[in-house]
Amino acid sequence: MAEQLTDRADLSDLIAAGIRDIPDFPKPGITFKDITPLLGTPEALRAVVSAVAAYYGTDAVDAVVGLEARGFILGAPIALELDAGFVPVRKAGKLPARTLRESYDLEYGTATVELHADAITPGSRVLIVDDVLATGGTARAAVELVRRAGGTVVGLSVLMELAFLQGRDQLTDVDVHALTVV
Repeated sequence: MAEQLTDRADLSDLIAAGIRDIPDFPKPGITFKDITPLLGTPEALRAVVSAVAAYYGTDAVDAVVGLEARGFILGAPIALELDAGFVPVRKAGKLPARTLRESYDLEYGTATVELHADAITPGSRVLIVDDVLATGGTARAAVELVRRAGGTVVGLSVLMELAFLQGRDQLTDVDVHALTVV
């Protein structure tokens, strides 16, 4: 079915149908975009993975970085589709070996993410994957980690961009690919 979804509007509709809003989570005033309905639909998940892989192509990417936690779920199958390795970027304190770390602001606080210091081979072409681009803090931190590790960021691909939060403004030096924009 993914091959049949050549129209961007059809893909956007499929994505929109698989995302539900959870008001006041994780705190009052925040609307959480829950992608678990999309993940539970093989047709939608396959379409998302195929669309990202088609955009970047198998020769453009050596490694896919997935951002904790939902970026792991999307990033791993995208890495397989691109014939690339997968590298997790995790919350501070979750990786067992020596790490690089980057702190950032997000729409409801601050956080720190880490990458294993040896996870990216210098000169590697790296695609960063996450589910939602909101304020851009997490993505910006991942870009900085990849660059400090010696990788070249070929792009950031997200399932959904929340344009009203202007996260793209944090990433003017990165190709941002959003499957749908709300």
